[in-house]
Amino acid sequence: MDFSVEFYGSENGASPVRQFLDELKASDPDEMKKTNCDHYLEEQLQDPAFAARFEHSGEAWDVALQITALRLQAGLSQKELAKLLKTSQQQISRLESASYEGHSLSMLRRVAEVLHARVRVIFEPVENGTGMHVAEAPAAYSAKRSAIKRS
Repeated sequence: MDFSVEFYGSENGASPVRQFLDELKASDPDEMKKTNCDHYLEEQLQDPAFAARFEHSGEAWDVALQITALRLQAGLSQKELAKLLKTSQQQISRLESASYEGHSLSMLRRVAEVLHARVRVIFEPVENGTGMHVAEAPAAYSAKRSAIKRS
């Protein structure tokens, strides 16, 4: 079995949460009956801080779902995977939790190796990024020399 798992993204490179948000924005109200939850979420997503937290939570959700899917595809329980990794079932449960954000790259690599997968981490530029900025302007350099009196 040869396949790869891309963390923090889908086949087209977009996060499933980002895809959901894009579909929500593009959806025609006449085509889709929105629930109260949909309306509430749309309202909350108007707040940039909430929208950022919501999208950020999707990254942890992606990792959790992919680990769970790989484990199930391998036919392993959390306890069996833990034994292979020489860790506890509680640690596997934590890794598969959408609220857990303490994933280490070394642990993800260990999980991927046991489940015959690979880990790919992709850094993408922020869409509305304006480039890098320095917090302070550089100080003008001037060498100060003190006069030395020679007698």
